[in-house]
Amino acid sequence: MKLLLHTCCGPCTIYPLQVLTEMDIQVMGFFYRHNIHPYTECLKREDTLARYATDQGLKMVWQPDYHLESFLRSVVFREKDRCRYCYHARLSAAAKIAKKGKFDAFSSTLLYSRFQNHALIQEIGTAVAKETGVDFFYHDFREGWKQGIEESKALGMYRQSYCGCIYSEKDRYCKPPKNKT
Repeated sequence: MKLLLHTCCGPCTIYPLQVLTEMDIQVMGFFYRHNIHPYTECLKREDTLARYATDQGLKMVWQPDYHLESFLRSVVFREKDRCRYCYHARLSAAAKIAKKGKFDAFSSTLLYSRFQNHALIQEIGTAVAKETGVDFFYHDFREGWKQGIEESKALGMYRQSYCGCIYSEKDRYCKPPKNKT
C-alpha cells in the first residue's frame, strides 16, 4: 500500500512511521502549515520534522505559503468547534494530494495523540475519503504514545507543548488568575 501521512510534527511522526513501516506500507509525509501559530512555531516544527524525515529517509510534501488569515477567518466566532475545521482542512488537503499522487490511502499523525478526538478525526477522514475517492486509513497509534515521547527526547527533538493554533496556545498557557482573598 502507498500511503500519504499528514504529519503535524517530528515527535508525532516517530511511532506512526515505525508502525506503518512494520506493516510494509510505503509512506510519504505531508506537512500542513496554516494551522500552526505563531509563524516561528511553524518554522520550529517544520525544521524538526525535516531533520527527522531526512534521517529516516521519509520523502515529504511540504505545503507552501502560510495562510494564517484564512485559517483565522474560518474559525473566528466558532472557536469551540475549531478542531472540526482544522481536522477537515488538514485531512482534505492530504486526500487531495494523495489523489493527485495516486496514493492508495491517506492518514494522519493526529491519530497518535491522546489529546485529539479520534472519533471526529475518523468521521471526517471517512467523509473526505468519500469526497475524493481515496481511502482513509485509520489506525489508533496512541498505544505508542510514551514510546514516541521517549524517542523524541532521546533524539533531542524540539517538542511543542500545544496542538498548533493560537487558541490551543492560549488554552495551554493562559490560566485564569486565582481569586485573592
